[in-house]
Amino acid sequence: MTGTTGTLEAHTNTLTALDRCDRCGAQAYVRAVLTSGAGDLLFCVHHARQVQDSLRPKTSEWVDESERLAQAR
Repeated sequence: MTGTTGTLEAHTNTLTALDRCDRCGAQAYVRAVLTSGAGDLLFCVHHARQVQDSLRPKTSEWVDESERLAQAR
């Protein structure tokens, strides 16, 4: 996945090691802000890829920080 919808500035901080995937509990690298106003969903890269096509059109913001994985190496 590449790119974002929205900006990181909309949130006061970026995702940290304490932010966990809502599906499996792994470290989250993607934040999906729902247009419905129901809140945010957090995903690891694996689960973000699984739901991106169906979920992304329902978001006002899709923040993908997965590039941090490559930087950590």
